[in-house]
Amino acid sequence: MAGKSKRKLEDLSVDEFMLSGYDSGEEDDCEDEESVQQKGKKKKPTPQKTSVKKQGKASEHKDQLSALKSKDPEFYKYLEQNDQELLDFDDSDSLEDEDEEERMYHKLPSQLEEAADDDEEEEESENKDVKPVKSSKEATKVTEAMIENWRTRLGKEPSPSLIRDITQAFKAAVATTKGDTEELCRYTISDSTVFNSLVLFCIKDMHAALHKMLKLKAPEKDQKKLTLPSSSPRWQKNQIDIKMYIAGVVQLLSSLTQSTVIAAVLRHANQMVPYYLCLPKQCRLFLKSLIKHWSTGEETVRVLAFLALNKICRHKQEIHLDSVLKQMYIAYVKNCKFTSPNTLPMINFMQRTLSEMYSLDTQVSYQHAFIYIRQLAIHLRNAMNLKKKETFQSVYNWQYVHCLYLWCRVLSTIYPSEVLEPLIYPLCQVIIGCIKLVPISRYYPLRLHCVKAIILLSGNTKTFVPALPFLLEILQQEDFNKKPGRMSVKPINFAVILKLSKTNLQEKAYKDGLVEQLYDLILEYFHTQACTIGFPELALPTIVQLKAFLKECKVANYCKQMRQLLEKIQENCSYITGRRQKAAFGVADVTAVAAWEKQVAEEGTPITKYYSQWKKLREKEIQLEISGKERMEDLNLPEIKRKKAEEKKTDKKEFKGLFESESDEDDDDLFKSKDEQGDSDEVDEGLEDLSDLSEDDDVDDLEEDDSDGDQKKPSSSKGKAPKKMLSTELKEVAEGDEDMVEDLELSDQD
Repeated sequence: MAGKSKRKLEDLSVDEFMLSGYDSGEEDDCEDEESVQQKGKKKKPTPQKTSVKKQGKASEHKDQLSALKSKDPEFYKYLEQNDQELLDFDDSDSLEDEDEEERMYHKLPSQLEEAADDDEEEEESENKDVKPVKSSKEATKVTEAMIENWRTRLGKEPSPSLIRDITQAFKAAVATTKGDTEELCRYTISDSTVFNSLVLFCIKDMHAALHKMLKLKAPEKDQKKLTLPSSSPRWQKNQIDIKMYIAGVVQLLSSLTQSTVIAAVLRHANQMVPYYLCLPKQCRLFLKSLIKHWSTGEETVRVLAFLALNKICRHKQEIHLDSVLKQMYIAYVKNCKFTSPNTLPMINFMQRTLSEMYSLDTQVSYQHAFIYIRQLAIHLRNAMNLKKKETFQSVYNWQYVHCLYLWCRVLSTIYPSEVLEPLIYPLCQVIIGCIKLVPISRYYPLRLHCVKAIILLSGNTKTFVPALPFLLEILQQEDFNKKPGRMSVKPINFAVILKLSKTNLQEKAYKDGLVEQLYDLILEYFHTQACTIGFPELALPTIVQLKAFLKECKVANYCKQMRQLLEKIQENCSYITGRRQKAAFGVADVTAVAAWEKQVAEEGTPITKYYSQWKKLREKEIQLEISGKERMEDLNLPEIKRKKAEEKKTDKKEFKGLFESESDEDDDDLFKSKDEQGDSDEVDEGLEDLSDLSEDDDVDDLEEDDSDGDQKKPSSSKGKAPKKMLSTELKEVAEGDEDMVEDLELSDQD
């Protein structure tokens, strides 16, 4: 057939070939070829279409040459004499030659995607031998009896086939959490109880079974280095199943929402850390999930995620530590944007744990700290140079303040370290520049946060940083004798605010809280310097400022606190002076001075002893405040049932003749809630008006003052003298409606 078809093709002209269609002997020849050439057969029409185009061009060229004979006979005659072949070419023969050449050479397919997929499928079939089994028809349903059977078999002797069955079932369970029903699995899980029992079975028994199957040695008590499963001779045979299982654990962690379940899976994942260390890709996915739970989870979840992160980075520092530190810092910055009494403990936890991670390798930590402290300094420089609202906002926000506090804690934790010690000075300069950027009273809370960071850094690194001037400046600038413009019910929590509103500045709670904060920070700073040999000289400016404050201040409560602080400072000064007089060395003898300070610190000074007692009492006060708020929420206080509006109108009609008042609004205001009265004591934590920073607050303050003025002013309407009434009218009034008496419901504690 093939030979006949070829002879027929040779005999046909181009026009006859086009009329006869595309049937040729090549189709018969290609039936016995491989699958790759079959794909090329489907694409045959494309070269034939191009040949049609070539045939049209050749005929046109021949027509042009014939037209040349009439247009330019001399040139045509020249071509006949010198190049006769150019004029006598046959376009049909050239096309047939081109077709034969095209048949001789193999053409590449236009798309290679199908071939690549075939290669991947071949690799997966060679590695797993599971693909033929995966079909929705053959999938078996997992039951409680199957899980119990697996549990008993796993307890006796775990085999690779049994581990493969369990991992396949676990994969199906994870697929249900993702909602991926299209994914083909060997098993299916349709019941929630089966899902729970399967996951619980894997969490409890899978680690020990894998350990037993791979015949790994049990770690010794004092052994710090992990025994990796890749050291086992059976690792290569079971690597694919273990890889599938630990990948499923990571997917399960990403899909769970209940904190107790996440904590249980994290405990199991912490046991499986050696297996993650042997598989880099799964380890990277696992680290990403851990960082998410470390930064956003609940307390127990955060702790377990940190333990797993620390474990991985300690054993694979050169591979994972750099990227993990970067991701953890970014997650920390993202999750400290808003600060409240509920989120503050979590932010402090992230600070402490991240400091522990940075202490694993000081060289890597220096690179990170240098880059990020420099970034903070650039933001500050832009704010100082441009002096615009947007640039102020980039510095005066919670993320910036928490980053400053983080690096102070990192340098304090890793001290002493020759690598990180050079970063202390630039960090202090950035903090001081942040304090001086907008030095107004509305940003006193931010100043106090910065001073607290300086005290932490100075006390732990034994570096003198002048923090007292920023605290004593507040005593000079603020007029504590001025009477407050308004009274506030709740105190101001300086720990969770950066900025005060203008209404806050007029409250009594503002000055009370400010004096308490100054007392705490001055005492805390002097506690860090209490054992230094130069304490009397250091405390002298503070003593002068406190004495001046006590002379000017007329408020007894403020004077009482500052006088107590002054007495403790003076007592410590006299103690250090007495000890110095007995010393037999000079100031230039550094080693003798260090030994003297160490001895004084061991014995204790008046300030250190007082500070330890004060700290305990202060922590108790904070706990009582928190627990007191919770107790107030739990109390079932009695409620006063008020009459309806219609009953009030009838009463007013009855008693209209007795008392005439100008307005009834004053009585209604007494029973209004705080929200209805417009009490806007909420603290404006944002930096919406940094230009003092805008005039919007003036309008808001006026409105708040007006609303508070209604609350403060006593009712100006005085009752007029009652009119004389007849005895009959008095009797009717006396025989009015009966009073409503209701029993109050008291709580069990009363």
